[in-house]
Amino acid sequence: MNAALDVQARLGRIQRRTVLTLALAQLFSGVGNGAALAIGSLLAVELSGNEELAGTSTMALSLAGALVALPLAGLAARRGRRQALISGLLLAMLGAALMVLAPILRSYLLVLAGSALLGVGAAVNLQARFAAVDLARPEHRGRDLSFVVWSITIGAVAGPNLIKPGAELALALSLPETSGPFLFSMAGLAIGAVLLFVGLRPDPLLVARSVAAGPVPSPASPAAHSPAPATAAAADSALPRRLRGGSLGAGLAAVGRSPMAQLGLVTVVGAHLVMVAVMSMTPVHLQALDHASGLHHSEADTLAFIGFTISLHIAGMYALSPVIGLLTDRLGRPRMIMAAQLVLLAAVGLAGIGHGDQLWVGVGLAVLGVGWSAATIAGSTLLTESVSDEDRVLVQGVSDTCMGAAGALGAALSGVALAFFGFAGLNLAAALAAGVVLVFAVVEAARNRGSQRKT
Repeated sequence: MNAALDVQARLGRIQRRTVLTLALAQLFSGVGNGAALAIGSLLAVELSGNEELAGTSTMALSLAGALVALPLAGLAARRGRRQALISGLLLAMLGAALMVLAPILRSYLLVLAGSALLGVGAAVNLQARFAAVDLARPEHRGRDLSFVVWSITIGAVAGPNLIKPGAELALALSLPETSGPFLFSMAGLAIGAVLLFVGLRPDPLLVARSVAAGPVPSPASPAAHSPAPATAAAADSALPRRLRGGSLGAGLAAVGRSPMAQLGLVTVVGAHLVMVAVMSMTPVHLQALDHASGLHHSEADTLAFIGFTISLHIAGMYALSPVIGLLTDRLGRPRMIMAAQLVLLAAVGLAGIGHGDQLWVGVGLAVLGVGWSAATIAGSTLLTESVSDEDRVLVQGVSDTCMGAAGALGAALSGVALAFFGFAGLNLAAALAAGVVLVFAVVEAARNRGSQRKT
């Protein structure tokens, strides 16, 4: 009895250290994504000379996140969360460096390459939320996951608001104004990587696997921090082939075996599609509104306003995460999923109807962030607990792959939609997508309640 209590106490300490480390790392690494979201579309238009290509930077970011999600999940399954997350942040640092060089060399291709590598950092931020639940107690999964999601708030909100200081720093260094913010991004990503290297010991996924296999290693034991090569190789060979290879088909098949897992996946993918499509075009739309106003603001002031608006959106995405996590645990996953779709519909309604007013666009974008947060937290939690332990890491990677692919699709189509149908038309299309997910959620929740009554 005492031994079991000691094990639970050690697991609790490891979990608290894990969540704190992930939260601190997210705080700093979020700076990179915030700057890319605020400036990337503007750089794409400026350096390509084509407004229809405005969404391509966000598309590259999202598509790269989709492509690396399964490899990162496979690396985590083989070597632990720590190695996978750090590797992704190092690639994102290279992306930030390319974004610094893009306006210097006047290269649109460098914008795409830099955005793609920053997308690897975005994939890391997504996978960090799953690392928070490797050792979480079932009744606290929503809370722990949401806390790590929330922790990105400061860095992600600071990223867009560092645009003006970044521009001033760039001018002091004789660089283009749009290069400066990515200098801050590089520093934030580096700090995040160091925090994970130092603090994510022992690795939560490896500890969770050892719990399933037998006794938990003592935190003082070297084996608990970094398994010997032979041990790691043995763990790798013990994994199912589909997990070692990171099979998308196998992951989708695992999701297909559970209706609730299907609902979780559709929820996070649909919310990401809606959010990215609207958000990626907002800087371009706001810049057009500013130019049409005839107030002749400086480029730095226009960028600062756009950065502030994007920061409100990002605050909506992350700031209320702990509250949403608690509601997800108390009200249930399906109810929160349906509520999230209603919030998304309200957001695109505000932004679409008020498309000619910067204030209403900003309010709509902030509410859009809240809807995305509710859908992502509730959907991710439902997905994680609706599949077997054996399939969990693979399904998490598949989820992030599908999210990234949906984001890339939304970003690619949003530029065309903006050019042909305007910002109001873009928001109408987003509303239709959210409506489809809402109907699916209502049907699946009713079906699940019916099956529970029969049993």
